Amino acid sequence: MRLAARPVGEVKPEDWEHRSEPLEEPGPGRFTGQTRVISLDPAMRGWLDDRPSYVPPVGIGEVMRAGSVVEVTASDHPDFQPGDHVVGMFGVQEYVVSDGRGAMKIDTSLAPPSTYLGALGMPGMTAYFGLLDVGALKDGETVVVSGAAGAVGTIAGQIAKAKGCRVVGIAGGPEKCALLTDELGFDAAIDYRADDVKKALREHAPDGIDVYFDNVGGDILDAALTRLAMHARVVVCGAISQYNNTTPVKGPSNYLSLLVRRARMEGFVVFDYAKRYAQAAQEISAWIGAGRIKVKEHVVRGTVDDFPETLQMLFRGENVGKLVLELS
Repeated sequence: MRLAARPVGEVKPEDWEHRSEPLEEPGPGRFTGQTRVISLDPAMRGWLDDRPSYVPPVGIGEVMRAGSVVEVTASDHPDFQPGDHVVGMFGVQEYVVSDGRGAMKIDTSLAPPSTYLGALGMPGMTAYFGLLDVGALKDGETVVVSGAAGAVGTIAGQIAKAKGCRVVGIAGGPEKCALLTDELGFDAAIDYRADDVKKALREHAPDGIDVYFDNVGGDILDAALTRLAMHARVVVCGAISQYNNTTPVKGPSNYLSLLVRRARMEGFVVFDYAKRYAQAAQEISAWIGAGRIKVKEHVVRGTVDDFPETLQMLFRGENVGKLVLELS
């Protein structure tokens, strides 16, 4: 699946080109793999725009960037053998040929391949470092997570609970809110589609928000800024409400709350913590094993042709937990 045109607003079918090409032999120091699972993440929308960011944009005519798990089918690489499962940024394609850079073998007897793209992959790492390093979380604090039913939000909220915090999630719709409180252990949930978010934050965070983990930006961020506790930390992880804008991004109008509350607001990119991924994965795995983190995955089964429509599920709020495309 190659990018055919820069999207304007919502990504459309004509922005993609599905091309078939002969599969190369791996050659010395390389391996060939068949894609089993592809990760779909909100950050993908930003990768399609030709503007400065933390990674270069996907080029016109290039294979769409994506994390995926592949099964090695042929190898002339000393570290990878046929039958190995490998996770890496292999892109949206049915087969890959790789020199192994950025690739990591995984043990599918310990967790399914999809979990290495979710709780034990980039979303899990994002939740872990965003909350504990950037958010400097302390036991007993009040944490609010927006986009709480998504891949990062579900893990961030459960990590905060594992650390002894009061956790309030913001999500869209009664089903997602019920999931947060009834299954994932959040103390409260706010339905931004039906509730007055400012009023609900006053109710559920009466002493203020110590850490606000923001995945959506826009009006929800503005509402949270009005409820900050003294020395609060606002963690800017993403802004999915703004990604399809055809007008300028809506910035926070209530930013002076940072001054009044002596708070700070900080963005981060998870790739900066790559050297510590193993540490985070070990702790998250322990929480999963102890039942303190429940893994939520939304698996769509299909082919590479289904990627464009599956990607749109993220921006329509149709996924619960980590969204992946499992190739059949």
